[in-house]
Amino acid sequence: MAGLPYHLIQRGGRPGSWRPLLGVGMLVAAFLVVVPVLLQVPFAIGLAIAGRDVSSELTQLLDFDHPTPLGLAYLNLTLACAIPTTWLIARVVHGLRPGWLASVTSRIRWRWLLVCFALSFVALFATLVVSAVVPSSSGEALDVNGGLNDFTSTTRDFLLVVLLLTPLQAAGEEYAFRGYLTQAFGGLFGRPWAAVVLPAVLFALAHGGQSPPVFFDRFAFGVVAGLAVVLTGGLEAGIAMHVLNNWLAFGLALAYGDMASTLNPTGGSWWTIPVTLTQSLVYLGLVLLAARRLGTSATTDTTREPGVLVASGRRV
Repeated sequence: MAGLPYHLIQRGGRPGSWRPLLGVGMLVAAFLVVVPVLLQVPFAIGLAIAGRDVSSELTQLLDFDHPTPLGLAYLNLTLACAIPTTWLIARVVHGLRPGWLASVTSRIRWRWLLVCFALSFVALFATLVVSAVVPSSSGEALDVNGGLNDFTSTTRDFLLVVLLLTPLQAAGEEYAFRGYLTQAFGGLFGRPWAAVVLPAVLFALAHGGQSPPVFFDRFAFGVVAGLAVVLTGGLEAGIAMHVLNNWLAFGLALAYGDMASTLNPTGGSWWTIPVTLTQSLVYLGLVLLAARRLGTSATTDTTREPGVLVASGRRV
């Protein structure tokens, strides 16, 4: 049997057009209700053991307009829970091994992930060149000429959370939007454009209230990450770019700005779009070139048994 592209992998699982709809509903319910509530339990236990006021501390934990290091840790872990959640949905609803969300080889291709991470730094350099020549993005832009923020214990705690948990948060978002949703919409419509565009729209909407430039910026990121996933057969390229972007955003916020404005951008300018598109398109071009040079597979090498994809053992 011919290999399946990444966005059609669910068609190798249990049949039924209702399954992607059920899975999407389960994913939405998990992150609107189930995961946030369940994750508060270990935080509440930890606060109680520390002898702190659990009620007030949990209220502060959920106040992302005035974020704390503990609140950012909670947010990152909530989003990171998308990884086991999508694994569970893939197994229970579609009868697929969780590895098929990672790539067409049913696993994360670690060497390819490292290559993509290196390429994301090259794209970042191109972004810095463009940002130096376009007008200031907005009045909310970070003033890097105003001197560094003081390094306090709170800064230290934020930095530890960003370094340790941001990769998990970024990977969680990729598993949800470029992973499960890409395969769900791909399986439903059978078209690459649906597998790329629809998750990108949901990705932008999921970030809450925002100005049109900020929405478009996130939508563009989702489209480019989605194209990278479909064209390279896995989540590695999206994860690498997402991790670096978030490290950079949070790092600049700690050094020159504040975490609240980074987590809740409301303004923005259309001048940010050339900068974003430069980074995204340069990165996508480099990734596709590297994938071709390295022979990275974009389709499964599988046989099909009733209701399940079975890897044949080929490694990329």
